[in-house]
Amino acid sequence: MYREQGYWDARYKEEQDQAEKYDWFGSYRDFRDLVRRQIKPGARGLVLGCGTSSLSADLHTDGVHPIVSIDYSTVCIEEMVEKHAGVPDMRWLVMDARQLDFPDESFDLVIEKGTLDALMVGEKDPWRVTPETIAVVDQVLNEVSMVLSPHGCFISVTFSPPHFRARHYAQPRYEWSVSCDTYGRDFHYFLYTMHKGQILTERDLERGRSLHAPYIIPEKLPTLTETDDEEFLRNIDI
Repeated sequence: MYREQGYWDARYKEEQDQAEKYDWFGSYRDFRDLVRRQIKPGARGLVLGCGTSSLSADLHTDGVHPIVSIDYSTVCIEEMVEKHAGVPDMRWLVMDARQLDFPDESFDLVIEKGTLDALMVGEKDPWRVTPETIAVVDQVLNEVSMVLSPHGCFISVTFSPPHFRARHYAQPRYEWSVSCDTYGRDFHYFLYTMHKGQILTERDLERGRSLHAPYIIPEKLPTLTETDDEEFLRNIDI
C-alpha cells in the first residue's frame, strides 16, 4: 500500500482541506538539534519523499538553500508548489527516490523521513528482509550516494533500530560512515547520519555483511519441567 503512488495521491487529496497535516516521526523541532550540527553554510539540500511536511521549509529557514524537495505524488508536489510560491531557492519536483535525476555530487545534505519505512512496510520479519526489498532500498541508497558531495551528509529518520536498519546503510560501496541518535519522549525514533568520505567501523561492516548472509534460526532452548526444577533445587548447596 505505502509503496504505491496511487495511495499517496489519494491520501494527499483527502488531506488537502485539513487544517493540520500529520507529520511522520514528529515535527522538525523534535530533532532539530541533531540536524543543525550537520548544516554547513551554503549547504545544498535534497529532501526525499517530502510529502506535505514542513521539513523542507524548516530546513530552508535554518540555512539549507538552495533546497530541492521531491515526491512521486503529483498531488503532493502541486500543493507544495502553490503553498511555497515565491520562496527563493526552493524547488518542488515530481520524482522517484529510486531514480534521482540530478548530476553527481549535487547536494551537501540529503534527508529522508519515513520514505524508506514506506518502501519496507510490507516486510513481515525485520530479521529476514526479502531480496526484493533489499534491492529497492539499495536503489535509493545508491542514488543518494551518487548525488552527495564528497563530504556530504545523508540523514535518515525512521522507526527502525540499528540491529534492523544499520545493516542496510553499512555497505562499503556507498562510501560513507554510519552513526545513530535517538529522539522522542514516550516513544523513541532513530536518526541515522551517514557522512560521505568517511569509513565504516568494523562493527558496521559486520552488520552490513549480515544483510546478505543466510538467516540462521536460533536453536530452541531446552525447557525445564516441574520435575527438573525440583531436582535442580535439591542440588543447590545452601
